[in-house]
Amino acid sequence: MTLTDAADRTAGGTGDDEARVLDLCRQLLDELPPRETDTVTFLGRQFDLGLAWVNFPEGDGGLGLSPKLQRTINETLWGAGAPVSAARNPIGHGMGAPTVMTHGSEDQRKRYLRPLFTGEEIWCQLFSEPGAGSDVAGLSSKAVRDGDEWIVNGQKVWTTLAHMARWGMLVVRTDPNQPKHKGMTYFVVDMHASGVEVRPLYQITGEAEFNEVYFTDVRIPDAERLGDVGEGWRVSLTTLMNERVSIGGQVPRRGSGFIGELTKMWLERRPVGHPDRARELDGFMQLWIRAEALRLTNIRAGQARSKGTPGPEGSIGKLAMAELHKDLTSFGMNLLGADGLIHPDGYERHRPQTTALWRNPQQAFLRSRANSIEGGTTEIMKNILAERVLGLPGDVRVDKDRPWIDVPRS
Repeated sequence: MTLTDAADRTAGGTGDDEARVLDLCRQLLDELPPRETDTVTFLGRQFDLGLAWVNFPEGDGGLGLSPKLQRTINETLWGAGAPVSAARNPIGHGMGAPTVMTHGSEDQRKRYLRPLFTGEEIWCQLFSEPGAGSDVAGLSSKAVRDGDEWIVNGQKVWTTLAHMARWGMLVVRTDPNQPKHKGMTYFVVDMHASGVEVRPLYQITGEAEFNEVYFTDVRIPDAERLGDVGEGWRVSLTTLMNERVSIGGQVPRRGSGFIGELTKMWLERRPVGHPDRARELDGFMQLWIRAEALRLTNIRAGQARSKGTPGPEGSIGKLAMAELHKDLTSFGMNLLGADGLIHPDGYERHRPQTTALWRNPQQAFLRSRANSIEGGTTEIMKNILAERVLGLPGDVRVDKDRPWIDVPRS
């Protein structure tokens, strides 16, 4: 969206708040032309003007307005070539910021939010463990209080960009005698602290975007706790709900993203007159329809949320996105034919500086397999939607009220 387009929408009666954010967008672009300004400076000024997360309070990167207006801001700034904060710091932007905003102290908000948005400080999420993936509340990494500090020991796994991170969102068990959902506490951990070890986990793409993280007598000040002691599950739900929206709830421009890449392949590989075009056209159009239906569904979901943490309906977008991406990339591999057997990047093992969703069709096909696992498996998304949206009976949970220490574990 251009400034002119957005101004036309405002003139059509979309309200004083939209006019305000568009004025601020114009001010930002006039002060700091994106193509002439370094990324950190531009994003820092965007934060200071309240255009980072428009629903956050003034002074914390927002203006206290409806989150619906963030789409207007993003389309306006990105259309002018502005940098994208979420691309630099996806975990921090989509999950860390809402959690700090909801549960952090004023000092924590002032300390963390601005460098998180500018990408000067990368964040990671430390929830999953070798014995606690889909069942996060079953985790066993522990923290023991020692005065004004907590001593942490344990292991986390599948931690995206941990090798780049300055800060981590960490949930650990602080009271094993409580039921599993009640004995956890949430901390912000310094990933450069003594006793933190990050090891790469290489994926089928050859990249180590994921990591395993070991904590050996790591000391965390109590001042870096988010929420009350024993309230880690409640705080973690804020992270998890925002994670699902950040993964599957995005609203790209029509025809962009994965379906845009597939469209380019279709036009190149199946031009008019190609013998396979008619036979495969229906399959391609079905994928286009699914992509557009998901985009429109996410728009409606964003409009329905006036403020606060997303609800369980965020699982709809995440579930649909994961299955769509796998089908899209599989279709793309079929278009490539024998060329799909060759990985253009090779399989040189390396540790990327950001997440890469579609670098080429072969890499996207391999990477999309993780979409139905990360941020909650497809099976977990279906359970959430069945129980919390449709109101169907929940699974039998024999360990719900038992002390964690008494629950059998393998």
